[in-house]
Amino acid sequence: MARALGGNAMSTGLLPWLGIALILVIADQFTKVLILGYYHLGDSTYVTSFFNIVRAHNTGAAFSFLAAASGWQRWLFTGIAVAAVIFILWLLRSHAGQRLFCFSLACILGGAIGNLVDRLLHGYVVDFLQVHYGGWYFPAFNVADAAITIGAAGLILDELLRVRRAR
Repeated sequence: MARALGGNAMSTGLLPWLGIALILVIADQFTKVLILGYYHLGDSTYVTSFFNIVRAHNTGAAFSFLAAASGWQRWLFTGIAVAAVIFILWLLRSHAGQRLFCFSLACILGGAIGNLVDRLLHGYVVDFLQVHYGGWYFPAFNVADAAITIGAAGLILDELLRVRRAR
């Protein structure tokens, strides 16, 4: 009966992936607490010729998409994040033995939850990592965004490897 309900074997396979996601959420939130505690909005610290630490608030999505909207976007992105978390949990449970796939999903899950916490607590996402070259500045991002990017790259690699194995 326990196996039919997805019991112990399934949940045990899920735990490492949830652990990775939890570590990412903790790292993301810890770094954001530091930034919120030590930097005012717009403050910046030069680190290298191509990297700064800067405090920025993003009320939108990736690359500040919809950041200038009147506030409704907070709840839209919150709803999307909750739906993504539920879907990712389902995928992790269904594919717990696929290591690269689940690692990638765990990264995305941790990042999604990290940014979701920000939206719920602050109404915006705290960004603080800034890469630049010459006069060009990549939009500021955070640990959660980096985890999501790593997860997306991992999903692409996993699919490429799957297609290659199928040949």
